Amino acid sequence: MESVLSKYENQITIFTDYLEEYPDTDELVWILGKQHLLKTEKSKLLSDISARLWFTYRRKFSPIGGTGPSSDAGWGCMLRCGQMMLAQALICRHLGRDWSWEKQKEQPKEYQRILQCFLDRKDCCYSIHQMAQMGVGEGKSIGEWFGPNTVAQVLKKLALFDEWNSLAVYVSMDNTVVIEDIKKMCRVLPLSADTAGDRPLDYLTASNQSKGTSAHCPAWKPLLLIVPLRLGINQINPVYVDAFKECFKMPQSLGALGGKPNNAYYFIGFLGDELIFLDPHTTQTFVDTEENGTVNDQTFHCLQSPQRMNILNLDPSVALGFFCKEEKDFDNWCSLVQKEILKENLRMFELVQKHPSHWPPFVPPAKPEVTTTGAEFIDSTEHLEEFDLEEDFEILSV
Repeated sequence: MESVLSKYENQITIFTDYLEEYPDTDELVWILGKQHLLKTEKSKLLSDISARLWFTYRRKFSPIGGTGPSSDAGWGCMLRCGQMMLAQALICRHLGRDWSWEKQKEQPKEYQRILQCFLDRKDCCYSIHQMAQMGVGEGKSIGEWFGPNTVAQVLKKLALFDEWNSLAVYVSMDNTVVIEDIKKMCRVLPLSADTAGDRPLDYLTASNQSKGTSAHCPAWKPLLLIVPLRLGINQINPVYVDAFKECFKMPQSLGALGGKPNNAYYFIGFLGDELIFLDPHTTQTFVDTEENGTVNDQTFHCLQSPQRMNILNLDPSVALGFFCKEEKDFDNWCSLVQKEILKENLRMFELVQKHPSHWPPFVPPAKPEVTTTGAEFIDSTEHLEEFDLEEDFEILSV
């Protein structure tokens, strides 16, 4: 296995050299809703890409489930890509899209806390342990490869145990995003004074941050919106290319999960008809918190080449991600979708106001009634049948 994995490490080139390989063009590079002019902003582009949290295969962590694998090499790439998309949502939630990372520079405490959510330990809410074991409820054995929709469903369920970030995770069905359902899920009444001490301050005051909003109006629970799609049968249909690229221009963009059969990547932007992606196929050693409670983050940022792929080589099964911190961000996203996505004759997905009458009633996901913590709950798979099994588009195996 080590010899197989070493080929990925040998393929990595230094990022600055890689930038020189870009064509001499006036075209814009789009990275998660931000544009960079390649001719004059190469260092700015490098800084933006390296600031994204980069999760890869790891080895020598505690065995999953106590007796399972101690490395996710060979099977965990889509889980790592899901972690990267979620981490970008958390950075936007706590630090903002314009936050930048510098090597050896002290970072805000929120950054360290975000990073610790993803460490490879069973007590970290979005660890490889938690994701693999929650996948059992999605019909995936521990060590089995996930597709983009399975990862989306797993993240939705794990988020129910994450009170600090307090995200609402919506995974669309049948290529359709329902505005009414999202607003029903994200609009929450402010907590009463007797329960206020149990919740993060930003959650309690969210409804008072916006101009003209009273304490009695609903607050908005930050939204992670994931849209699983199938954009063709065996390969991506060219009619979807422009709409797919348009999603990376939206300020709410969290990129896309996808890749090739059994080979997942995290797509963060594009140049022309080439997608730019972070590659999880490098195996690094498990990193834990240090004695002072912080995490050495040097291996969690990609200072090397984020590779490129022609968009037509993409497997048609993908999942788009978007983050809407406030209701106005979601309303703006809806306007952009109506303007840029729904204008096409063959639409990539649908956006509707009302819940379709032929669908089952929408019930916002709720944390199961258990007396243990989320980590302890998911450490055992015997209760996973309490979650509904949801299946949709997956990358085809070869």
